[in-house]
Amino acid sequence: MEIMARIKKFGLVGRGGGCYPVASKWDSVKKAAGEKKYVVCNGSEGEPGVEKDNYILANYSDKLIEGIRLALDYLRENGRVEVFGYIYLNDEFYKKYSKSLNEKIASLNLPISLFCKPHIGGYIGGEETSLLNAIEGRRIEPRLRPPYPNTFGLWGHPTIINNVETFYNVSLVNEEKFENKRFYTIRGDSLWTGVFDLPDSMSIEQVLKQTKNYPDFPFFVQVGGEGSGVVLNSDQLNMPASGCASITIYSVQKHQPIELLKKWVDFFSSESCGQCVPCREGTYRLKEIFYSGKINWTLVSELLSNLSDASLCGLGCAVPIPIASFIKNVAPLYGDQSLSLPEENRKMICECFG
Repeated sequence: MEIMARIKKFGLVGRGGGCYPVASKWDSVKKAAGEKKYVVCNGSEGEPGVEKDNYILANYSDKLIEGIRLALDYLRENGRVEVFGYIYLNDEFYKKYSKSLNEKIASLNLPISLFCKPHIGGYIGGEETSLLNAIEGRRIEPRLRPPYPNTFGLWGHPTIINNVETFYNVSLVNEEKFENKRFYTIRGDSLWTGVFDLPDSMSIEQVLKQTKNYPDFPFFVQVGGEGSGVVLNSDQLNMPASGCASITIYSVQKHQPIELLKKWVDFFSSESCGQCVPCREGTYRLKEIFYSGKINWTLVSELLSNLSDASLCGLGCAVPIPIASFIKNVAPLYGDQSLSLPEENRKMICECFG
């Protein structure tokens, strides 16, 4: 059975968070016109708190390379097409794994090159069109879409872009060993931190209990990363863990609300590429407000709404996720003074955030 038939059989979806069907992406690149095509493995892993790509590179690099090889062979199959691959790594991963990866690639005589993401690339350097710009030596910022990489990707050629975990899973699919599991990073105020390989069907609560990390103290979690992840209270954990990549546990007693909000705003403000005004100015103004000592919650709500509606890429659109979900789901666990929420403003804040 050919690789595409197996991918369809198992219903493999990308492990980058978007859950886009791998078969659809690969098929669209194969059908796109062009005598040269590329396969890019995104090993940027710039989201704070996510460590699964590092884990795979350290333990399953053979399967990663095999997954990329299968993609190259699929694009080359039954056609006169030149195909080339790139493994795009952040600078930490490049230092740790480039030697062993290059040795394995050379031993298989594969047309795959490693590319070290420039340090200035930051979080946005992991966005799929930003990484194309980085490899091409251009300014590291998102491209306007359409056109999409599947038809106009690296140097204008059709390009498959998947992350490390997706290519790892492609190799499992090819071996008929795929069990629809995911890697979850568990961090924070937990007893057993690390990366765990568990069924995709589990809920967040089940993941925490399975790994013996379900707290016996008042807590909340952030799922999907410690930058852009959604924040949930302990009564909201029956939802699927699928796609969350990481679960960070926070003790209610240990973490101060305003300091957490500042942490998230600091992250987005420092990582904004500055290309679009809503993100560049919006994150700056949010930081200004949260450090002012007197928070204008109406203005915060308006800025978050503008970021969500008008930002060019996923970074700006993600800014409201941790802030709004924290205020909606977790703020009630704290007293008024912790969030600087005087009684006369409480009704207004509730209306703003949910």
